[in-house]
Amino acid sequence: MASAVQQLTGAYSADRAHSSFQVSLRHMGVGSFRTGFDDVEARLESTGDGYRLVGRARADSIAITEPPEFRAHVVESGEFLDAGNHPYLSFESAKLQLHDDGSVELEGTLTIKGLERPIHATGTYRPPIEDIYGNQRAAIDLVSRIDRRDWEMNYQGRLPNGDDVLSWDVDISVHLELVADAA
Repeated sequence: MASAVQQLTGAYSADRAHSSFQVSLRHMGVGSFRTGFDDVEARLESTGDGYRLVGRARADSIAITEPPEFRAHVVESGEFLDAGNHPYLSFESAKLQLHDDGSVELEGTLTIKGLERPIHATGTYRPPIEDIYGNQRAAIDLVSRIDRRDWEMNYQGRLPNGDDVLSWDVDISVHLELVADAA
């Protein structure tokens, strides 16, 4: 039986309608604030010595709509995304391992606000199958946790008990449904 790693060759692009990039963090000490980015692109290529994954999300495509003042603060403020000066969040893998058991390990660089920092992610992989249109389709799901201060997203408030309004830790979840590029 061929392994998942042997089955993925060539280049794959994210099916934007079926891929997502979401973030969540603790809010007010009790809840979780969750949002995502609507404009996400990614590309996975098999190379002679492994795989390369690159992707990006438009910062102003964050799915926060209300209230307008909150959206403006998150999108434009230097305390958060500073989209006017840094319109994209981007990622490039340094090492991507697709294991035979369907697990994934990834090391790479995440760039937010022009600041490049290393990131480690784990997840799962589903090898290519033929879809109903005759395309080869695969999927990768990844999770990671970052400290937002590493990217100078430093907004913070204090609750009456002294706890933080927002956690410094941000959980990232990426789902990529990938379609093989036409030969």
